[in-house]
Amino acid sequence: MNGSSGKTGQKTRAWPLPGLVSMLIAGAMISLGAGAGGQEPSSKQQRPRRVAGSENTSSGAQNPAGTPAAGEEVGEGDVVRVDTQLVSVPAIVSNSLGRPVGGLRPDNFIIYEDGQKQTIANFGTTQAPFEIALLLDTSGSTRADVELIRQSANAFITALRSGDRVAIVAFKDQAGGGSSMATVDVLAKLTEDRKVLRAAIQNLGSSNGTPFYDALARIADEIFREPPREEVRGRRAVVALTDGVDSTSNSDYDEARNKLLRAGVACYFIEVNTEDFVEDRLLKDCQDDGQLTLSARQLQRYRRIFVPQSRSEDYIDFCQMGQFQRMQISRDLYNLARREMNDLARAAGARNFVAATLQDARAAFARVADDIGTQYSLGYYPTNKARDGKFRSIKVEVRGLNGKNEVRAREGYKAPNK
Repeated sequence: MNGSSGKTGQKTRAWPLPGLVSMLIAGAMISLGAGAGGQEPSSKQQRPRRVAGSENTSSGAQNPAGTPAAGEEVGEGDVVRVDTQLVSVPAIVSNSLGRPVGGLRPDNFIIYEDGQKQTIANFGTTQAPFEIALLLDTSGSTRADVELIRQSANAFITALRSGDRVAIVAFKDQAGGGSSMATVDVLAKLTEDRKVLRAAIQNLGSSNGTPFYDALARIADEIFREPPREEVRGRRAVVALTDGVDSTSNSDYDEARNKLLRAGVACYFIEVNTEDFVEDRLLKDCQDDGQLTLSARQLQRYRRIFVPQSRSEDYIDFCQMGQFQRMQISRDLYNLARREMNDLARAAGARNFVAATLQDARAAFARVADDIGTQYSLGYYPTNKARDGKFRSIKVEVRGLNGKNEVRAREGYKAPNK
């Protein structure tokens, strides 16, 4: 948990101020564009794109179906009135040993929507560039390890390829109303300039509070506000080094989740375990130096989620609660954070990595960079044109390969409503 800080107003979920380490590398990975509807236009047609070169230079050069691809790509949950909407699906293929499989072509993939086979209209290879937003959270128990976080972040940037663009996002304390409240701070916008990125990482500080959800929402609203460039379509991702426990946001989980999925961003989380540190602090006097506490507003979030039938007045002063009650609140919120990170990563076609300590973060970042670098991007125009607002499941299979292979891909999208 972090020191007691929080904001007032607006609805949010209940979160503690845990010693949080969030490092969100949101970025360039999956354009979860979505939507189904309309007719494929007879005008304004274009040749399907080829996204960079791949291990097999013949792949992705033309529309696999031999028909023109046209229309506008939209994100999950978007309601956009266009004639044709491209659904982008990131896919990572691994063999029986868990190693990525490269050199695949469009005819190696089969896409199903609600059990119906679809025609692949666009194909991006593993060599196409990414856009990545990196969120660094150095609050609470990680304040003493800022330099270790800097080193891990720099190593991650080094592992990326030339052409990949990165944004750096962090938290900072902002004085106001007699207390210090953590806010989201964009240290660097999307850029290929490694000097700019390293300078931004060097300026990383610590914060008294963790507006984790606000950071996710701002990444979607600001970093990825504009539609993706053609070469990175389907290749935007968000990655977080964090314990996932929010303490001061005005946004809530559902709001942040929906924005990221609409923006077509894959979500990676490197889960750092700070729970033991928090529990140890909760056993000490709530009023001592370095206290861990929750604001009244944060306690109300917790009450609404876990004990909605309880009295509001019983969740006002964290330090007036017993030690066991404070610890139970902490454990509940950590478990909730893990469920939410797993849910968001799975829905976006990404995955989570566990770092038991910050010393493990560097290795976890290397695995994330490797995962991002092995992703294919598939696109199709849904055969189901109904604008019914329903969720449509997506399944991706591979063929023509030896042995047993596994595909990790986006789970589905929500069709436009009208």
